[in-house]
Amino acid sequence: MIDLSLSTHRAKLVTRVFAILILLALHVGGVSAAEDKFTFDSDAQRASFLRLTAELRCPMCQNQNIADSDAMIAHDMRRKVYSLLKQGKSEQEVIDYMKARYGDFVHYQPPVTAATLWLWAGPVLFIFIALLFVIRRRSVTPPEDMAAKLAKADAMLEQEKE
Repeated sequence: MIDLSLSTHRAKLVTRVFAILILLALHVGGVSAAEDKFTFDSDAQRASFLRLTAELRCPMCQNQNIADSDAMIAHDMRRKVYSLLKQGKSEQEVIDYMKARYGDFVHYQPPVTAATLWLWAGPVLFIFIALLFVIRRRSVTPPEDMAAKLAKADAMLEQEKE
């Protein structure tokens, strides 16, 4: 009977520890999620904030937008986007500010310039040149008849045997 109460006590203790661990994990997740809580004057301002943070790239992570990035610079950029929107700036003004500060790379839709044009034209140009090269190689005809070459090689082998 003592063993039964002892195992029941252990089961209760394990259950309590497990519940505390779950609550602690939920609390830690809630703290990090509450770190960037912003209040907006209107739903349109909130929508603009969400759109901008999805369009702007984190300079540190490079393949994540600032909405998804947990880097410190992404936190700073989100706060700056928030403050610029609160000042009444338009989405384009916020994008222009971020481009001026971090370069064109920060925006997922970079402008078309001579440098970015080559990024699109380069692969197409390479495929075109490779296709021309393949077509030219196929159109070249052999200079002599293959049967005549084989006959000449056989004759040379016969001469060597003698």
